[in-house]
Amino acid sequence: MLFIVAALLLLGVALGTVAHAPLGLSLAVGAVIAVWLGVFALRERHGRRRRGATSAH
Repeated sequence: MLFIVAALLLLGVALGTVAHAPLGLSLAVGAVIAVWLGVFALRERHGRRRRGATSAH
């Protein structure tokens, strides 16, 4: 429960920061985060395929 409260608090701080930042900066940071998550997802998918189905978990 404490984890959820902390996560919501951090989300509120992040959204408050984005609300005061210029739109261009917010979009640029959002794009960087999206690319980072995409690269992470591709690396995870590639790593799981290379390890094989026997050691997936």
